[in-house]
Amino acid sequence: MTQMTTDASQCFQLKSASVSLTALELYFFDEQAFEATLRDKISQAPGFFKDIPLVVSLEKYEGVSSELDFFKLIGSCRRHNIHVIGVRGGTDDHRRMARNAALALLPAAASRDAARSQEETTASDSTEATTPVTEKAPEGKPAKIVTQPVRSGQQVYAPEGDLIILAPVQAGAEVLAAGNIHVYGPLRGRALAGIHGATGARVFCQSLEAELVSIAGHYKISEDLQESGWKTAAQILLKDDVLVALPLDKA
Repeated sequence: MTQMTTDASQCFQLKSASVSLTALELYFFDEQAFEATLRDKISQAPGFFKDIPLVVSLEKYEGVSSELDFFKLIGSCRRHNIHVIGVRGGTDDHRRMARNAALALLPAAASRDAARSQEETTASDSTEATTPVTEKAPEGKPAKIVTQPVRSGQQVYAPEGDLIILAPVQAGAEVLAAGNIHVYGPLRGRALAGIHGATGARVFCQSLEAELVSIAGHYKISEDLQESGWKTAAQILLKDDVLVALPLDKA
């Protein structure tokens, strides 16, 4: 018999957790087209997709229901070390098929927004005065400061606060932070800020030359980033769930 080494009377507890998830917005499903598109996306940013949890969003699905094969979709993702964990939205038939494939069922975005609006209304009615709430990056945690260049193949991780790099981030390097990322030099590698879901996090750099930038799971690759702010001092932030690059001297 295993001897208890703690005072716990139960073998586990359930606690709430905030996890950043990537959504795959599916418009139709064809196994070959899906595999080809997936390979193309991974080739653009291989480090970003490795071992990520993925939610399939069916809110804009226009394909034939009988062509939607979750087992083939899951198998294709697993071959690339991507883990499909659930389905968001969809019809009753879609959700039944997802349940048969042992996937979690998540509410559609409209449902989550309505629930959030109801919670905010209830909270407003129950208080005499309210304070405006703004999205913020994690606060109160010490920043991690790096003084040396982050070279190709290196990864620097700040799991709780901001990450401040007083040197260049070279191509092939990866920097991650729960909060903001500040690069006082060229940013040529991959930068992932707000990795625990902080949508108010930002990426600041003296020269935007990144392979990929991500904030709270939303990302853009080099080709997209070159549309604005390329090779200039810039900040990258989320606006209406879309990454935008602005000059450093603008809010």
